Amino acid sequence: MNSCFCCCFVMLLWAGQNTSTEAKSFTLVNNCNETIWPGILTRGNNSNGYGFALQQGQTAFYNATAGWSGRMWARTGCSFDKNGTGTCQTGSCGTSINCTVPSNPPNTIAEFTLGDVDFYDVSLVDGFNLPVVISPIDGKGNCSIAGCDGDLRQNCSSGLAVKSDEKVIACRSACDAFNTDEYCCRGAYADPVACLPTNYSRSFKQVCPAAASYAFDDSISIITCSASEYVVTFCASR
Repeated sequence: MNSCFCCCFVMLLWAGQNTSTEAKSFTLVNNCNETIWPGILTRGNNSNGYGFALQQGQTAFYNATAGWSGRMWARTGCSFDKNGTGTCQTGSCGTSINCTVPSNPPNTIAEFTLGDVDFYDVSLVDGFNLPVVISPIDGKGNCSIAGCDGDLRQNCSSGLAVKSDEKVIACRSACDAFNTDEYCCRGAYADPVACLPTNYSRSFKQVCPAAASYAFDDSISIITCSASEYVVTFCASR
């Protein structure tokens, strides 16, 4: 692990794409019993990507201007050399500690679009690797807590389970595992009327009712709020 990430608090200060001076702040909390490697990627501008190590109990801070749109996730089981080159068991975004490409499923993703009104959700469309919860601070609007504080790895279907040394480290989505139009909501199923919940997505929803379990599961999973700060907690306690 890169030694510059070994301090008690990791500070990441960044200005997003929008020229607005209204900043939105994020607090990333590692409540897991292991080191994770968060990735942060700007939608439509992959050069504005970050990645770093976050040890158990550490907190990181990230600032983005209004208008920023992107995603955050955690990588697990990573090993990086002093140059920031390495591999991860889940959530990999290539071989660099800095994420300039989207993550490789399966992994849990926190998604944001910021503005006068913010939109956010936690998506399991690409599968699950860790519990992730988004909590707005002093927000106006709906401002519900989004995400999943359950652990889908504990009861993951054998057809979806990703294992390392006989331990389930991630749970694939049905789309990622089987790649059919029905599960991926494409082709004849490319609209909300045709693409309905399946037994696989229902099992995700049962454990994670406040997360998107498949492509068109956004009726309650996408939250609208206006807040100055959001807390993204990995492995949030029930």
